[in-house]
Amino acid sequence: MTDLLKNPIFLDETKARDWLEARVWANGRVCPHCGNADQDKITKLDGDAHRPGVYQCNEPACRKQFTATVGTVFESSKIPLTKWLAALFLMTASKKGISAHQVHRMLGISYKSTWFLMHRLREAMRVGGLLPPMGEDGGAVEVDETYIGRVKGVKMKRGGSRHKNAVLSLLDRETGQVRSFHVSNANAAEIAPIVNANISKEARLMTDTAPVYKKMFTEFARHDTVDHSKDEYARRDGETIITTNTIETYFSVFKRGMKGTYQHCSEKHLHRYLAEFDFRHNNRTALGVNDAARAEQLAKGIVGKRLTYRRPD
Repeated sequence: MTDLLKNPIFLDETKARDWLEARVWANGRVCPHCGNADQDKITKLDGDAHRPGVYQCNEPACRKQFTATVGTVFESSKIPLTKWLAALFLMTASKKGISAHQVHRMLGISYKSTWFLMHRLREAMRVGGLLPPMGEDGGAVEVDETYIGRVKGVKMKRGGSRHKNAVLSLLDRETGQVRSFHVSNANAAEIAPIVNANISKEARLMTDTAPVYKKMFTEFARHDTVDHSKDEYARRDGETIITTNTIETYFSVFKRGMKGTYQHCSEKHLHRYLAEFDFRHNNRTALGVNDAARAEQLAKGIVGKRLTYRRPD
C-alpha cells in the first residue's frame, strides 16, 4: 500500500483521468448515451472551450458529449477525481473497512461529501445481474445466517434476535466466493428462494442444525449439518470436511468491521455494507488479488450504476 500512495493519480487530475479511462474503456471508448463504440465516430474535444477529457459522439442520431465518468457513480460530482481514486484505493485495501470520518480527515473533504462518496463506491462494489449458480460441480456450499444492528421500532428482548437485522450468506468452498443478503426474517419463506436461485441442485450443502434448514434442502444432492449445541464444529466424511467454519470466519470479519470501524448502520443501508465486505472477500489476497488489482476491479464496477445527487422532485 505504501508504494500505491506514491501513485501520481492521487495528485494529478490528468493522470487520474487517464487511469480511469484505461479501466472504464479497456476495449475502446464507448458513448454512454447511445452505445456507439466505433472509434472513428468518436472525437476528442481539445479546444480551449472544452474541459479536459471530453469526447463527442459523431453518430447522427446522438451527437452528444461525454467523459469517462458519465453513466457512472462519479457523474456530476464536484469532488476531484484524485480524491475519488484515493478513497477507492483506501476502501479496497482496508480489510475491515475504513470509516467516513477517517477518509474525511485524510482527504480534506467534508464529512457529508465523504459519506456520500463512500456509499457510491459501495454501490459500485455490488454485483448485479444473473450470476452462475454455486456448487455446479457438486462442490460444497456453506449456508448460514447471522444478526447485526437493530431493527427500527422493534423492542429488544433478552435471548431473542427479532430486534436485529438478519443476514444470510452463501459461500462456495471451491471458488471461495461469498454472496450475502439482507433478509427481513431468517425463515424458510425468505431463505428458500435465495438458496434455490443461487445454488446448483448438484451442490453439497452444509449448515448448522437450525430448525429453518431441516426440511428446506431436500432437492439438493446432499445436505450435511454440524450440531453446535453438542460442540460439534467440523467432522470428516471421506475427503470432505463437513463444517460451516468458513462462512463463520467471514461473519467474524464482517462483524468486526461493522462494530469496530463503522459502529452503526441503518437497516436501509445494510445491503451496501454487505456488498462492500463481499467484494473484498471475493477479491482477496488469498485468491491472488492484490490491492492494486482489487482497486482496478472496483473501477470497472462504477459503470452503469448512476446515482443522482439530487432528488428527482
